[in-house]
Amino acid sequence: MSTNEHWQSRPEGGGRFAIWLIRAIALYGGRRVARVCLYPITLYFYLRRRPERLASKQYLQRVFGQPAMPWQVFKHIHCFAATIMDRVFLLAHGEKPFQIETEGLELLDQRIALGRGVLLFGSHQGSFEALRALGARRPEMPLRVVLDKQKTPAMTELLEALAPEVGACVIDAAQDGTSIALAMSEACQNGAVVAMLADRGRGHEVLRHAPFLGSPAPFPISPWLLAHTLQVPVVLCFGLYLGGNRYRLIFEPLADRVEIPRQQRGPALDALIARYAQRLEHYVHVAPYNWFNFYDFWQQDMRAPAQHVAAAVGERVGV
Repeated sequence: MSTNEHWQSRPEGGGRFAIWLIRAIALYGGRRVARVCLYPITLYFYLRRRPERLASKQYLQRVFGQPAMPWQVFKHIHCFAATIMDRVFLLAHGEKPFQIETEGLELLDQRIALGRGVLLFGSHQGSFEALRALGARRPEMPLRVVLDKQKTPAMTELLEALAPEVGACVIDAAQDGTSIALAMSEACQNGAVVAMLADRGRGHEVLRHAPFLGSPAPFPISPWLLAHTLQVPVVLCFGLYLGGNRYRLIFEPLADRVEIPRQQRGPALDALIARYAQRLEHYVHVAPYNWFNFYDFWQQDMRAPAQHVAAAVGERVGV
């Protein structure tokens, strides 16, 4: 199986049995026992998931500028497994077992205080799940998360079983673009923070290239068109896993309003995506083992060429 296979074609790692096994170990054995069990689990995936192993090796070579060693690939997979396990603890016990630092939270608060809603753009780096700890700290702050439930059904089933109220706050990204846009608009009108991942394009999305780790990489344009449509502040969020029980949530305001003139749509999108990619690359270098796109990220647009920003874009987001 090729490493440049589109990410949506890859099966969910482990399936229901493996994910619920992790849940049982985590909840009944405690976090210390669960972390010990991560080593054989990591070894299993290292040996069984060749495409992900090769993609990790290629990515790490880009970051470090030299061929990756097997122990580095193992560490990369282990870091991913640790954040998956910590999802269970975050939902079952909140942030109590963790040390979660924040940077830029006061800047996010300023945007929330405007009452127009806020778009929070993250990535498949570190733990976006740690953002829920912020929601628990601020129960008065409505938090909605745009998440594709169909891509990881076993994990979604587990998370909703642990915290049913979390499922009610999810906007399902598997819906059509118009339904997603309407749900996000309604949430923003109610002053909510709407969080979504902006680095990975789905098979039918229009993508555009931006420099990233030494080569042009394709990024989806729909988050930025949604931001233009909703006219609410956009804040970048990076939830870095620092090892052990430590996380750092970083908030960086990107724009109070995103303007994409119709006659200059391409250049405006390129500028926005380039700024996002630049900040993403910065934090990839800060925490290189936090990058969890286990496929050839630079070739993800095999089915959705990064070109022709036209009427199909409007159909996707309802503009």
